[in-house]
Amino acid sequence: MIVALAGRRIDSPEATPPRFPLSNVERVRDRVTTLLQANDVTAIVSSSACGADLVALQAADALGIRRRVVLPFSAERFRVSSVIDRPGEWGSIYDNVIDSVAARGDLVELQSNREDGKAYAAANLVILNEAEALARESRQDAAAVLVWDGASRGEGDLTVEFGQTARARGLKILEVKTV
Repeated sequence: MIVALAGRRIDSPEATPPRFPLSNVERVRDRVTTLLQANDVTAIVSSSACGADLVALQAADALGIRRRVVLPFSAERFRVSSVIDRPGEWGSIYDNVIDSVAARGDLVELQSNREDGKAYAAANLVILNEAEALARESRQDAAAVLVWDGASRGEGDLTVEFGQTARARGLKILEVKTV
């Protein structure tokens, strides 16, 4: 199976309610690993923000699963806006993931000039497109994985939008809870 994955970033220190506390990283990594193994996942397509993305990409690497990363803009710019701005030691994990996927030709950097949610929403569409293309090429099923708390943050919640788009495309939805 090929999976497209999206989910919550690590909470900022003032986050209320908690959606993905830093203290839950190991628990979520275990849950993601179990999901990847149980579904015979051969490739994962996601972005690489701190939290759900990097946790899943690490789990996939440990299992020898192919990883394709889609970023809305350059890796350097993404590192600042979506990786090192939250608690935890995400910078070196991100650097290792980016170096590894780039060396294998599995880094997709879109050229958005925007900083708002539209750049990230566009990247989510490409994540789904890439997963579906890999599934067709390998004659496997595609699914979407949501790594989240299970509750919408309201308008503009990109994880909810990702799930809705995947459902509209007829993809199976798998979930991993972060709380």
